[in-house]
Amino acid sequence: MSPGIVTGGLELWEGKACAKDLFRKRLWGGTFTDVLTRPLCWLEHLSLDNQTGLDPPGIRVRAVTGLVSADYFAPGYFVWAVLIENLAKIGYEGKNLHMAAYDWRLSFHNTEIRDQSLSRLKSKIEQMYASNGNKKVVVVPHSMGGVYFLHFLKWVETPTPIGGGGGPDWCSKHIKAVMNIGPAFLGVPKTVSNFFSAEAKDVALIRAMDPGLLDSEMLGLQTLEHVLKVSRTWDSVVSLLPKGGEAIWGDLDWSPEDNNYASCGDLSKRKALQSPDDQNSTSGGDATTFLLKEPIKFGRLISFGKAASELPSSLLSSLDQKDLILSETKNSSTLSCKDIKTEYDEMNRGIIPKIAENKAYTATTVLDLLRVVAPKTMKRAEAHFSHGIADNLDDPKYTHYKYWSNPLETKLPDAPDMEIYCLYGVGIPTERSYVYKMSPNTRCNSIPFRIDSSVVGDDGDSCLRGGVYHVDGDESVPVLSAGFMCAKGWKGRTRFNPSGISSYVREYQHKPPASLLEGRGAESGAHVDIMGNVGLIEDVMRVAAGATGSEIGGDRIHSDILRMSDRINIQL
Repeated sequence: MSPGIVTGGLELWEGKACAKDLFRKRLWGGTFTDVLTRPLCWLEHLSLDNQTGLDPPGIRVRAVTGLVSADYFAPGYFVWAVLIENLAKIGYEGKNLHMAAYDWRLSFHNTEIRDQSLSRLKSKIEQMYASNGNKKVVVVPHSMGGVYFLHFLKWVETPTPIGGGGGPDWCSKHIKAVMNIGPAFLGVPKTVSNFFSAEAKDVALIRAMDPGLLDSEMLGLQTLEHVLKVSRTWDSVVSLLPKGGEAIWGDLDWSPEDNNYASCGDLSKRKALQSPDDQNSTSGGDATTFLLKEPIKFGRLISFGKAASELPSSLLSSLDQKDLILSETKNSSTLSCKDIKTEYDEMNRGIIPKIAENKAYTATTVLDLLRVVAPKTMKRAEAHFSHGIADNLDDPKYTHYKYWSNPLETKLPDAPDMEIYCLYGVGIPTERSYVYKMSPNTRCNSIPFRIDSSVVGDDGDSCLRGGVYHVDGDESVPVLSAGFMCAKGWKGRTRFNPSGISSYVREYQHKPPASLLEGRGAESGAHVDIMGNVGLIEDVMRVAAGATGSEIGGDRIHSDILRMSDRINIQL
């Protein structure tokens, strides 16, 4: 099992004086009782060095090891615990059940450089294979863990010293199946807003309800500024920025979710409006398809103002991204902050209005935008991650580790008997793109942009609510990111899957709990709560007991992923 971002526990092994009583106590995951009384100390110890992406001087925080590292995130809030308990019922135990914990803050390459996490995972899989009668291993990653394990698949077969030296047949010999739960293979749009302004829809809602809570000058809280400073030292976050650019996520006037598709309102209760042909399609009879008068321009990940999110591209003002970058490098900062909290404080504030003048940014141009507002962070992180689409996967440049976690820039291993699954929830409105405005707060250290939570759609059941456009997904990862590779990119023999590894899409229609007595629900499709979904647990248990993908029913699709995939025109 491979946990995702945030859900794995982190503990202190060396720290500053303010944390002298926290040795081997959890700084992340757990009760948080010991750390919330000293928030600035806590944030300092969760930060990585903003030059190296590794430990700051005098601080060592490491991943908690064992099953307890990610069974519960906090007391009573399960992550892997329910699945572990059910696997135990069919005979699994410590000798054949392993949690591949790693420091989710680090770039994937740096988990090996600092902690040898990839080497230890390789050794553990080999040991489990040998000690359990040469039975192949079933790997179950969650969320970013799927992206991390994709990196591992390429690392393990790459010759040393760059890789693990396992050779081209290592995966075929050792791995039966990779069952990715809630995978974010093509990135997550809300990573853009988190990286840009430390916001997502929930933060924007809190700010709208109580503006002073997050922006108090009297109390000096500046909560979001602290969050932004810390999270921008976590290189792993950059692995979750949208991959594939406009070819995958759409441009100013097109996106895969356009043309009679939208995911608004309560998806678990709405009925599909389908043609007879749609009802007989392989995507299933309950695909959620709605007719729209005007396709929503989901491809505009960031728009400044509602009009900019809706107007034809010909009516939008444009600004050359290269000119924006050049204008930034030719100017020095005009502000002098005693305590620089974010890279915004190192910018010439004259650049900020120019950013808003460009009006709308796509999955391609938003990377240029982030390089402007966070140049040091992006330069460091982009040495470890890439977000494009390979023209020629045989080009020697793709042997570099920065491409290994991007499924559009790497090949699956030569393992035709291995299976790969995309298991994820659907039926929950999920963040796709954002309407921003300039922040009225210009004080030192402030973030100059914020989601405009006052912006809503023109009808009561619109995809646009609180400045955020929504599509179908699991509340965190859109269907497009979770399902495309298994539905099309890896389906059959493709250049991304040259050995023809069988890929399966297994979707779980979200059903909220009927009452508080049901807790988080046994049929939830939400990104973390799905770990307690009865249908998902059954699928994992059956494969872990020896079943194949065809034996558990093959593809099971409720969403519009097949039609979305057909609209994406990339070389396969």
